[in-house]
Amino acid sequence: MKKLFRLGLAAAVSASAGFAAVVAWPIGTSLQSFDLEGDVNRGAYLARASGCIACHTNFAEGGAPLSGGVKLDTPFGTLYSPNLTTDPDHGIGDWTIEQFAKAVREGVSPEGDSYYPAFTYPFYANFTDQEIADLWAAFKTVPAVAEPSKEQDMAFPFNQRWGLKLWRAAFLEPPRTDPVEGNDDVWNRGRLLVEGAAHCAACHTGRNLAGARKSDTEHFKGSDALPGGGKAPAIDFVTLQEEGWTVDNLAYALRTGLMPDGDAFGGSMGEVVLYGTSFLTEDDRKAMATYLLDDHSGG
Repeated sequence: MKKLFRLGLAAAVSASAGFAAVVAWPIGTSLQSFDLEGDVNRGAYLARASGCIACHTNFAEGGAPLSGGVKLDTPFGTLYSPNLTTDPDHGIGDWTIEQFAKAVREGVSPEGDSYYPAFTYPFYANFTDQEIADLWAAFKTVPAVAEPSKEQDMAFPFNQRWGLKLWRAAFLEPPRTDPVEGNDDVWNRGRLLVEGAAHCAACHTGRNLAGARKSDTEHFKGSDALPGGGKAPAIDFVTLQEEGWTVDNLAYALRTGLMPDGDAFGGSMGEVVLYGTSFLTEDDRKAMATYLLDDHSGG
């Protein structure tokens, strides 16, 4: 009996030590220094392409731009997008650009906590320093809204943010935005937008039980289990070509929300167009369409 007790105690001590190590485990890189002048217009454009306005503005309830409060039901609980206005108490008004960069590119808060991966930071990891400076310049022009962010309502154990460190270690992957040799500038620009800022795979790729994308097997193959019970169709090049999509009509749909058969995008894709891709240049929309309609299954 004493031996069994000692083994149990040793196991408990070992488990406690492991838990403490995970909790204390720092994530992300050290803050870097920025000395770049940001361009407000370029930053506003990138914010539109990245979906910031759509995700952080509660249009349904008349919320102010970027003041948060958009509800997202997930299998793990309910999330609410935070206030990103310049309010120093409830928004990001007291942040530094260095903290902003770490949040956007690494998903790590100024307090060192991991954001839930519903925030599409994995797609922004390759944003350049200049792009971060541009975004920061644009965000600094947003009027402050003294409205606290809603508390996330996640079920146990998903409300324990330290557990996200394990999720990151197991599933966090870099975006597929690097140029591919042998493809022209239009194709690579489309890749940069589709696989990066526009984060198309966030909705159009299936996920495993842990909520991580099945990038190796289901990239752009669609998803039947979007947050809130929605669905996203397959947008791999084979499916798009079989359904009659062309570069021109896909670029047109990204501007207007209208499909070749005269129907309109609904649900979250309608919002993507309304608050995001409709603001892009025609060249960028055609670049996205060019990339999506080509075989890039090899990466």
